[in-house]
Amino acid sequence: MKLSLGPVLYYWPRKKVLDFYQSIARSCADIVYLGELVCSRRHELAFDDWLAIGAGLAAAGKEVVLSAQALTESEGDLKIMRRAVANGRFAVEANDWGAARLLSGTEGWVAGPHLNVYNPQTLSVVASLGATRWVAPMEATRELVAGVCAARPLGVEAELFAHGRMPLAFSARCFTARRFNRQKEDCGYVCMDYPDGMALETREGKPFLAANGIQTQSAGVYCLVDELKDLQDAGVGVLRVSPQAEGTPQILQLLRETRDGMLSAAEARKALAALSAGALWNGFWHGRPGMQAGA
Repeated sequence: MKLSLGPVLYYWPRKKVLDFYQSIARSCADIVYLGELVCSRRHELAFDDWLAIGAGLAAAGKEVVLSAQALTESEGDLKIMRRAVANGRFAVEANDWGAARLLSGTEGWVAGPHLNVYNPQTLSVVASLGATRWVAPMEATRELVAGVCAARPLGVEAELFAHGRMPLAFSARCFTARRFNRQKEDCGYVCMDYPDGMALETREGKPFLAANGIQTQSAGVYCLVDELKDLQDAGVGVLRVSPQAEGTPQILQLLRETRDGMLSAAEARKALAALSAGALWNGFWHGRPGMQAGA
């Protein structure tokens, strides 16, 4: 199984982003997804900056994919989406059906997790439009993934979110700005103060969710290091790691060593727990609430 690094979901300062991808160029990631997926108001990097980062990663031997925004709200958002689709060098990950329509007839694009492709019939449709990789939805179970993989069209690769805070939903409203009584149009970019999202608790003080601008995430970190053999048997060919503010190259390395049999799952889980931004959860894969852990 290959390792992929998903797009950075948080708003980091420009220098941090550039330094981060320099470290990723030296990492064991096989595939790197780039671009602003969450909010077009985030402006530390322009579209051409992402292309330049992609060129550097490609020179380091990485497969580069541009991730299109998941919630398109304006003509400006559409303009960036069109530029991504027409970039001429890198494959594109579609995260809404507007992007899928624009990519129709283009061979080699990625059906992202936010397209919510849950069955082989829908996967056949996106494959007929040119998709050659399917990223399963966040809440996909073992049975769902194995069933889709068994009936998937020839030449379509399966990728699964395997480590990181789970992106659960998007909204037109910015939750982080709302927390500080700001309007979305005058947000003050307060999400930059939360490099791994703003943790939210229940009234009982238990971790529940994380607010990341317009995106709602899990408070815990989805981690399938114990299920790597299970994933491979189900037909998964790519494991996705979602970037976090610190420790991402080490997380990739731990998954690589576990995959290669150099490290036991128990040893890797202990190390990952120390590195991760929240408690380790894996419930969705086992058909249970996502915030549960254990086989």
